[in-house]
Amino acid sequence: MSSIFESISPVFQVIIAASIWTVWVFRFDNIEAEFKHFGYSNRFRNLIGATKISLAALLVAGIWFPALIPFSALSMALLMVGAQVTHLRVRNPFSKFVPSLVLLSLSLGVFYLQSGRA
Repeated sequence: MSSIFESISPVFQVIIAASIWTVWVFRFDNIEAEFKHFGYSNRFRNLIGATKISLAALLVAGIWFPALIPFSALSMALLMVGAQVTHLRVRNPFSKFVPSLVLLSLSLGVFYLQSGRA
């Protein structure tokens, strides 16, 4: 793997983690409203939030412990696929798809860049 790709992956990992932490910690009121709009229970919302925050922490830890990256990046990508499906199900406008689509792309990029390295 070339040097440029090795330096891009940690940047993507931090962007993913910072995005997750910002949304799930500092903008939790928006999350509550969205999950209510989606028709999901508070228990499911809390499970998803705890999972995303944990995976975000693993992505950051993966900067020092690369073996953590493939699992956490692929798991985050799967959660973002779920977000895309949910936006489709409730027929949200495309602008609502963009954040999870970007995080899905970044997660898949990190997985691709790191999967052979661990």
